[in-house]
Amino acid sequence: MNKKGLALFMRARMRPRDSSKISLSPLAETLNRVAPDNQANQSGGRGMEPASEEGNEQTHFSCRNERPFELVKESMHSAISMNKTEVLDAVLNDFTEGYFSLSGESRKALLLSLAKEYDLNRAQVRELIKQYLGLELPKADAADEGNVGEESSLSAFYRLERNLRHALKPMYEVLFERLNTHPGGLKFLSILRADILSILAEENILSLRALDSYLKEKLGTWLSPAALELHQITWNDPASLLEKIVAYEAVHPISNLLDLKRRLGIGRRCFGYLHPAIPGEPLIFIEVALLKNVAQTIQEVLWDDPPILEHEATCALFYSISSTQPGLTGINLGKFLIKRVITLVKKDMPQISIFATLSPIPGYMQWLLSKLASQLKLAETDDATRASDQSGSSFWENILEPEEERALLNLSEECKAMKNGMEVMFNLLTTNSYTWTNSPEMLSVLKPLLMRLCARYLLQEKKRGKALDSVANFHLQNGAMVERINWMADRSEKGLRQSGGIMVNYVYRLENIEEYAQSYFSTGQIHSSDDILYYLLSIGSRGMNSAAGKVAW
Repeated sequence: MNKKGLALFMRARMRPRDSSKISLSPLAETLNRVAPDNQANQSGGRGMEPASEEGNEQTHFSCRNERPFELVKESMHSAISMNKTEVLDAVLNDFTEGYFSLSGESRKALLLSLAKEYDLNRAQVRELIKQYLGLELPKADAADEGNVGEESSLSAFYRLERNLRHALKPMYEVLFERLNTHPGGLKFLSILRADILSILAEENILSLRALDSYLKEKLGTWLSPAALELHQITWNDPASLLEKIVAYEAVHPISNLLDLKRRLGIGRRCFGYLHPAIPGEPLIFIEVALLKNVAQTIQEVLWDDPPILEHEATCALFYSISSTQPGLTGINLGKFLIKRVITLVKKDMPQISIFATLSPIPGYMQWLLSKLASQLKLAETDDATRASDQSGSSFWENILEPEEERALLNLSEECKAMKNGMEVMFNLLTTNSYTWTNSPEMLSVLKPLLMRLCARYLLQEKKRGKALDSVANFHLQNGAMVERINWMADRSEKGLRQSGGIMVNYVYRLENIEEYAQSYFSTGQIHSSDDILYYLLSIGSRGMNSAAGKVAW
């Protein structure tokens, strides 16, 4: 595909269309089905556009009429049990083509068959464990003394341990291993896991979850940093590669050819991880802006024209990280990518001293609206209890400060008629077209409380001891700290829907990356600036601490 073809692709991509009338290939349907709306992208994946003819040729996967299920299942069995290496490639090709011909329901049935019928032999494992427990432990110095009987006992241990290791490997490992060394097999395994994740998102099937866990572990090993090539993506790269950057960009969609050229031009960098088994397609890529200061809005990153001279830059800002393979979800390639990019940029541009992000907060508004809705429901059912007992329900929490409550109720006569400030806030944030963003009065009232609650969400709301927000968790586990939250940093529909337009700067301090990553991993500790902590103080405390000239946590 040449540059002209890419331009045509861009125009087709921007043309309004009814997605319900588009006929997607099975592969595109699979990826679209499993791709989440958020970008844990900055760290998650997104669905593909309908594949181009060239893309279909490149993957070597055909999408013909559906084959009989039993034939595909038989070809899968042959791919696992076949010992004739001279015909193994043909068998694997037959299986992959057959798999792609199946409907969604047939794929699910095949994957369940793989998970259950080709699992490990637990009866054999139990018998080996019994034998192992029946052995008498040898003396610690038996080997040194050269006692023949004790040596024989050790030999029995070694033999049973070897047999146990073999028995604990499920039969489907053979299929994974063979596909990994087969041309196009690694890409196929990624798509296979995307299908598994899609099924598990709807139904928790334990055998399938075990299959997913095993495949994820294998993919993590095969995609270690040593096996990946860090490639700087430029305008001079093949158009087929640039097309994939356009298709997979999940954080800030590329609007046109000029936008793409700007992101690959002066003052910008784009790096991707490539694997030899999936040529011409980055597994994950990161976009970098070279700036004088840490940006506070995405508009100044995407639309500053002309950019500053590169030798004047002191900040490398990571503003988009996109994974191209939904089947690699949970495999943290971004961690290694960020660290290698920091090293490379620092080497090429020693004057760069700040490495930061301008990141979305994909879960904030969902959390806030859910919190408001649950509290409003509690208020309706718990009024009588709280009237007689001020403690009320243990689940009741007014998330607003008294001053915020009064300001919301005083916005209008209509607001005064509502039960409380949380009802006002819920109604404002759920209006169509985000009309509150066009009212200076509403913005002045909503800004302080949305910023305060955003700081709470990022620093205090957790799941299993780690940050609830997926992007926050990604950067914190990589060793970043929460530096600043920015009001109306992304006024796009997506930005307003996900986080009320707020974005966050995470900063990677080179001297603290490993320490911060370790403390977050071991205790869930989140490092942040005093500016962020300031939002979490009560309004009264802010006044006292401001007068004292400091902010205390």
